[in-house]
Amino acid sequence: MPRLLAFAFAAISATSAWSQELIDKGFVEGWNIMMDPSLGNGCLIQTVYQDLSVVRLGYDALDDRGYFTVFNKAWGDIEPGKTYPIRFDLDGKSFDATATGFRQDRVPGATVFFSDRSFVNAIAQNRTMTVYNPAGDPVMAIDLKGTAKALDYARDCQKRQG
Repeated sequence: MPRLLAFAFAAISATSAWSQELIDKGFVEGWNIMMDPSLGNGCLIQTVYQDLSVVRLGYDALDDRGYFTVFNKAWGDIEPGKTYPIRFDLDGKSFDATATGFRQDRVPGATVFFSDRSFVNAIAQNRTMTVYNPAGDPVMAIDLKGTAKALDYARDCQKRQG
């Protein structure tokens, strides 16, 4: 799925509690590099697909953890604040996770938080990530091309935040 350069989506937040607008820090390899003041100036990468699905990988500096977020109508009836067992795979290697549901502008989303920093490297070293909803149906397959380079820029952004 081709990505859209859509700065209009910069204000989409990873949970309904995250209400401040994101600050643009550049664009690399199909990903926007951004900073989220509501997460302690945590840096992130974000991309928007033609179907208006949004994917984020970032750092929550307030709670010293990483996250990935997927906004997509295929999540179905996810309720904000409720947790869900989901599955995702990286180039065919499957992982189970717990995601927190939310809605942003009527689009359902889910966020997985993680504290293992090597997880970000695992994402960057793979070609695709497929995310499945609680029913086991695919939500979307994410092309990870350019992700490693974009994550390097996000790490540099985070170092500059202190």
